Amino acid sequence: KGSYADTMIFILLASQSVNYEPHLNPKKTYEYKYEGVVNFGLGMPNLAESGARITCKIKIIGVSAQTFILQVSDLAFKEFNGFPGKNTFNASPKLTQSIAAQFVKPFTFDYIGGHVSNIRASADISDTIVNIVRGILGLFQVTVKTTQTIYELEETGIHGMCPSNYATEVNAETKDMTITQVVDVGNCREKAVMYRGMATAVFDQVSKQRGESVISTVRYIYTVKPTAEGGLITKAHGLEQQHFSPFNVKGGSFQMLAMKEIVLLSVNDTERAFVFGPMESKGNLVYKFVNAEANVPILMQSLDNPVPKAIELIKHLAEVNRYQIDSTTSEDTIKLYQLLRVIPYEGLEVMWKQFAANDEQRRWFLDMTVEVNDARILKFFQMRFQAGDVSANEALQAILLVMNHLQPIPDLVEMAKMFLNIPFCKSNIYLWHAVVLSYGSLVYKHCTYYTPCPVAAVQPLLDMAVEGLRNGTEADMVIALKALGNAGHPGSIKTIMRFLPGVAASPVNLPPRVLSAAVQSMRLIAARDPRSVQDITMILFLQKNLPAEIRMMAFMILFDTKPSMALVSTVTVHLQEEKDLHVISFAYSYFKSVARSSTPNNHFLSTACNVAVKILAPKFGRLSYHYSKATRMDWFNDDFLIGTAAEVFMLRNATNIFPAEIIMKGKFYFIGRILQLLEVQRYIETFTKDKHVPQFFICLGDHCACHFQLQNWEILPNDKPVLSAYTRTFGQEWFFADITKDTIQNIFRAVSPSTGKESPLWAVIENLKKGVSWHWTKPYLIFEVRYFQATTLGLPLEISKYYQTINGITVNAKAAVNPPLTDRLGQLLTSEISLETDGFIGYTKDFWVFYGINTELFQCGSEFKSKIPIAIPWNFAAKINVREMKFELDFPPCKKEFELFSVSSNVYAVSRNTEDPALTKMTPIMPTAIDSNDEVVHKGPTAVGPESDQVQSNMCAESKIYGAGLCVESELRREYYHEEYPLYYFLGYTHMALKAIKAVDKIHFEVNASPSKHLVSTRQLLETVRRLSKVFGYSCNVVICAPALGLNSTPESVLNIKALAMSGNQKPEGYDAAFYYTPEANIHNAQMIVSQVGEDTNWKMCVDTDVNAHVEAMAHIGWGAECQSYEMSMASATAHQPGSKPTLKAKVQSVFFCLFFNSPRIESFIPGMAFYLGFYEQHERNAKQEVSVSVVAASADSVDVKIKFPEVLEETFTTYIFMQNLYLHECVISSVLSLVYSLPPGFSGSTATWLFSGVSTPQKHNNGQLWMHIKTCKLHKTSLIKFIIN
Repeated sequence: KGSYADTMIFILLASQSVNYEPHLNPKKTYEYKYEGVVNFGLGMPNLAESGARITCKIKIIGVSAQTFILQVSDLAFKEFNGFPGKNTFNASPKLTQSIAAQFVKPFTFDYIGGHVSNIRASADISDTIVNIVRGILGLFQVTVKTTQTIYELEETGIHGMCPSNYATEVNAETKDMTITQVVDVGNCREKAVMYRGMATAVFDQVSKQRGESVISTVRYIYTVKPTAEGGLITKAHGLEQQHFSPFNVKGGSFQMLAMKEIVLLSVNDTERAFVFGPMESKGNLVYKFVNAEANVPILMQSLDNPVPKAIELIKHLAEVNRYQIDSTTSEDTIKLYQLLRVIPYEGLEVMWKQFAANDEQRRWFLDMTVEVNDARILKFFQMRFQAGDVSANEALQAILLVMNHLQPIPDLVEMAKMFLNIPFCKSNIYLWHAVVLSYGSLVYKHCTYYTPCPVAAVQPLLDMAVEGLRNGTEADMVIALKALGNAGHPGSIKTIMRFLPGVAASPVNLPPRVLSAAVQSMRLIAARDPRSVQDITMILFLQKNLPAEIRMMAFMILFDTKPSMALVSTVTVHLQEEKDLHVISFAYSYFKSVARSSTPNNHFLSTACNVAVKILAPKFGRLSYHYSKATRMDWFNDDFLIGTAAEVFMLRNATNIFPAEIIMKGKFYFIGRILQLLEVQRYIETFTKDKHVPQFFICLGDHCACHFQLQNWEILPNDKPVLSAYTRTFGQEWFFADITKDTIQNIFRAVSPSTGKESPLWAVIENLKKGVSWHWTKPYLIFEVRYFQATTLGLPLEISKYYQTINGITVNAKAAVNPPLTDRLGQLLTSEISLETDGFIGYTKDFWVFYGINTELFQCGSEFKSKIPIAIPWNFAAKINVREMKFELDFPPCKKEFELFSVSSNVYAVSRNTEDPALTKMTPIMPTAIDSNDEVVHKGPTAVGPESDQVQSNMCAESKIYGAGLCVESELRREYYHEEYPLYYFLGYTHMALKAIKAVDKIHFEVNASPSKHLVSTRQLLETVRRLSKVFGYSCNVVICAPALGLNSTPESVLNIKALAMSGNQKPEGYDAAFYYTPEANIHNAQMIVSQVGEDTNWKMCVDTDVNAHVEAMAHIGWGAECQSYEMSMASATAHQPGSKPTLKAKVQSVFFCLFFNSPRIESFIPGMAFYLGFYEQHERNAKQEVSVSVVAASADSVDVKIKFPEVLEETFTTYIFMQNLYLHECVISSVLSLVYSLPPGFSGSTATWLFSGVSTPQKHNNGQLWMHIKTCKLHKTSLIKFIIN
């Protein structure tokens, strides 16, 4: 579609027999100069960058009409790491020599009509070198059409089979043709990319449409000289630009710039035939990925002789983390992973023999070796399981990680089946669950990368399910269905249908627990075969004879398929005729939650649900919380392409007292994918209302002895679990447990006071008396997510995220019991128990993001590195005397401050290579300091001065009495702050730490309770709380069995609590709390007095509670000097008289609160919130300067709220009163009925104004009242405004 002039030039050239189609003469030798450069940075001034440059000369020698030899000579490799304009490329002589050694041998390729194919090389040439050759030969790949100046093609290149757009132009003087080719690498039909570790992250197409995290452009420019034989490429230039961000690239991005160029130096006749050795085919121009499992992008080390290195590293890690986690060595775990991945199977056996006898080193070896993610690890654990030389606990932990981190390739999936048949795997029920569930997870990941997925992969699980159904074994059916749910294989639909009533070919009558597992087994198939899942779940949902919880579960899976508007409408129509209020309530609340969703995956579904809510609201909009509910809260940010969602589902039925199932889910949305972080579920056996419900009672007898009483547990079934629970991470179920009647009874028997030496608790006590020291560590690679993409240079671009943790706990403890136990646990209740313990609990988490080139030869790119250690040590001594109700706790001195928590991160420009370890560089992307003589580059409005990019702070809060305190240190260094570039908020040095200090010699806690009065006081305090809460319809049931006590009207301290600081010879300081009980006729009164202990202090806090004949409850609090400075009171009354209403009142009188509520923020917040909620407001005088709240239950479903607070305004106190019938089950106000404003009475001063925008014309409401919508309003001088909403 070129211009007329261009067409005429082509016709003229054609008539002169000039050919532009690229051609190489087999009798000629062509010599070119080649240069390839890659650079990584942010494209912003004053920030560090890294890069690499390869230069060489290439010769192309003809062998036959279409076969040519490629020779590379004068190769040089250079690295860049530093700041543009200040640093230059530096030579890497050893790496240059290593690469050049592989280029000594020639390469051959076929070249026909401008297209390269059939690249061949010696068998010992690495794939990395062949890929570099592909990058060079890619400059000879071009399609020329002389009949068109603009044309489109889909052709093979280094990036894969991708569409290309061509534009040609002929120089009228030189007759040279300039060809511009733009490759659309974002829409390749077969793209040279590879993913690792992302199988469980669900792809979200709608999110991808909102923004991209990676954008690439590729452009080539060729200069072709025409000859009679064909076109000769005299110059070719390739440019690839890529923008990457962990968020949305429009908010700032890392950048890659890859450039390559060839320039023709000479063309000569070939003097002699070239002789070369045997070669093998390496394929075409498309980039071939190298097995990169051992090429960890965040480090480089010599991998020669790895076994001794790995052994020493395990010994070192085990030693330095023996008591607490050494955060300085946590990164060595990645080094160990890399070494283990290159160790042959025989080497793993050698290491096992060395570590098996040492518990600490054995644990580290087993925890680390699971990351050998290929056939070697399967064979290694096959040998361990068959030999039985690992415990069930060790095997369970190992197999979960082995299966979930295994490469999901066909050969390994087939090999993993053997664990389903090893007898050792069935020796422990939890180990068997782990094997079956993790195999299902492996199948799911396999099917993610291989489509269509062969049924053979899931066949063992299908056979297990069918066998369980045939035998009627509930446990076997449940585990098989759960594993099928993990696999998510569409081919398992027919087997799952056999478990579902109304869907199965023959009638089935299975327990609800099995039905629930069968329905949930379709949760992942919903995304792979949504139509089939919709058909099945719709049938289940419409079966009104099924248990309500099963129908609701089917409803959940149905909407996981993202149904269309038509299907949602169909469900809505059926709900209008539904009789089961649990099903209606669940569906309506689900619709309502999804209608408010802002996450991309619900973009279309939320609209359909919004329509459904409007249809169902008039009839079902006010169902109470006693019915089944679905709740969802989510958030999504388009600038960051990040969001979160939390869902809670409570499934009940008409006969259940407790919810049959409770499910909680948490999801994380990032860069176009959905990660199902965590899901937990609790399933409880049905307890119907006509049965005696099993109960726990806390009974306190004459000697204040605590023991448990179990009643009515004989009604529980012996053959079914009472309680079941499961956990899923990343959408995969990995653990579930059943608690039976026997399990519960065994627990209570073990802690019963009458139990003797046969109790497990007895053995624990005996061990504590001897002294116990226990330590556990768990290194764990949480995720390893890697994305590989070809670049125009033939070098692999990698975007990787690594998240590694080391968890640890250490406990040292020794106890003494006086007098010692002789025959039963109940003797502990009459003994004094002392305990001394110290220990540590914590973890260190390391997180990396790498963006750059990663080969086995060198690395260059940008790297984000973060470390988060948490360390919580303890050291204390305790004494417990149950008979005297006395408890003491002492914390010894700790003069040295210690760090509890810290976060540190930075971004680096990195350069590494295997041949020159000394040349490894990690330059902070932002300079640590800018010398005053250095030139600072300014580029538009984005540059800031060096004085504004560092923030340091150190804040401490310390108790003068106890000497304990916390300090928060922070330091941030940033270069660019702009809202449109959120990425830059995270770039630069960051360090925040929380430190603890304690300077006193000892902190002493003591609790002393009177045996005779403690029960009554506790009962009184709890009764007051219960009375205060009962006003609002909530109950706090407390069952306390107490003996009848003699009542005495004299105030007596029944409970004392002391918290004292002791330092040297100084008098103790701290606080002393005393509880009193004073009974009178029909009135129960309890007080608490907290006094500060020390010289020259009279600070006290007094709390007084009263309950009058179970009708009224009051509480009064005073504090300050002798409890007189400040006071607050609260009272409640039940509706015990005709016409009275349950009431709750609270008030505060203090100068402090006067000043607090006089602040402009509070002044505007209270009226603003009242207006938003639609309250009625009027002004009254508040002479008492008190804050008060009154809540009156006006009816069964509404309350009147009255709030007073003081405000000083021209010597006039202004009070706000808000009243409205607030529906407890529907608190969403979307419209107001009328609006009036005026100045408060007696006020003279400046005029207050409302500013409105978007106020609609008043309209008739369906109840006859006027209403209007207010889109926005701004209130000036809020305290001067009065508005009424009727």
